[in-house]
Amino acid sequence: MSVANARWQIRAERPADYDIVETEGIFDVRNPLLLTPNAPGANRRFVVLDAGIPRHHAAALERYFECHGIRAQILRLPAGEQNKNLQTYLTIQRALDAFPFHRRDEPIIVVGGGVLCDVAGFAASCFRRGVPHIRIPTTLMAYVDAAVGVKTGFNFDEHKNRIGSFTPPLRVLLDRQFLDSLPRRHILNGVCEILKLAIIKDAALFARLEAHGAGCIASRFQDTQSRLVLNQAIDGMLAELAPNLFEDELARAVDFGHTLSYGLEHIRSDLLHGEAVLLDMVISTFIARRRHLLPEADATRILHLFDTLGIVPQTVHLDIERMWQSLHERTEHRNGLQRVPLPASVGQCVFVNDITRDEIEMAVRSVMNHPVRAILESPPERRSA
Repeated sequence: MSVANARWQIRAERPADYDIVETEGIFDVRNPLLLTPNAPGANRRFVVLDAGIPRHHAAALERYFECHGIRAQILRLPAGEQNKNLQTYLTIQRALDAFPFHRRDEPIIVVGGGVLCDVAGFAASCFRRGVPHIRIPTTLMAYVDAAVGVKTGFNFDEHKNRIGSFTPPLRVLLDRQFLDSLPRRHILNGVCEILKLAIIKDAALFARLEAHGAGCIASRFQDTQSRLVLNQAIDGMLAELAPNLFEDELARAVDFGHTLSYGLEHIRSDLLHGEAVLLDMVISTFIARRRHLLPEADATRILHLFDTLGIVPQTVHLDIERMWQSLHERTEHRNGLQRVPLPASVGQCVFVNDITRDEIEMAVRSVMNHPVRAILESPPERRSA
């Protein structure tokens, strides 16, 4: 008589429970948020700090922990896409291993832009098989994008974000004071991510940018309208991320501008993430217009808003072959379908799976000659049903 082999089945839900908290004066000693979770005896903190942060912020951070009797080990690391790599990850791991702290109630604190949030978050997910971390974004890009989701990781073997994980932070603390010291280029870099959301899913945010975006940029997002723009952008981002936090659904509106851009960004150390996303959005808008998916009036609004905000696509960086290869790589990443979001109107998108190399080449050559005229005056493509 045969005996059936034993079989066990395990089912578990991946937990994700974290707060995103807007605050002011995060390093003010009267602000208790950095003491989370404030357990008895939890008086050590490992801090990953952007080495480029202004001195007064770094000094305030040190005073904060000193005032509260916290022993802080501060690891200063350079930011920038060129440092989003295995070496930075290992540097963090070695420093963690040399600093004893409790695994659960003494969280790692990450103070920096998107690169450090990603790499340090991944390091936290791996050290001792996972320790909690708190994110404090110091760039506009991280404020509205990198810090509020659960993605972590680093670039590897000439591929962007090839190694990483989905790791929810313990908490995200948002303080606009850090944006006040950013160079204009880095402000515009983050604005490109806000534009992505406005174009593809939030017509009200788009209209707010038309009315107040230039003022927000001029104030480095310190005025009242800036706060409304930032909160609306985060609302929109989380509305997309929260129901699909671990990307079970691979057709994602927030991937607008993040298909062709990967091949451009990783090979050009002088091209910021938002600048690469902008180039992708311009090419995608051209393709959408040529396919007659996007009405001329909406294309005009999109391009006019770029101009109003002082955002100029660096078309010299467009590379047809790199963009085509990036589309192939993203197709593999999206499980065999392109799933490219294209604008269908201001605030809406459609997904396509059949972009060709010829389309990319035509778009690039036309846009490099005259970006605005190329999109608005491109003849509609005759496509078979």
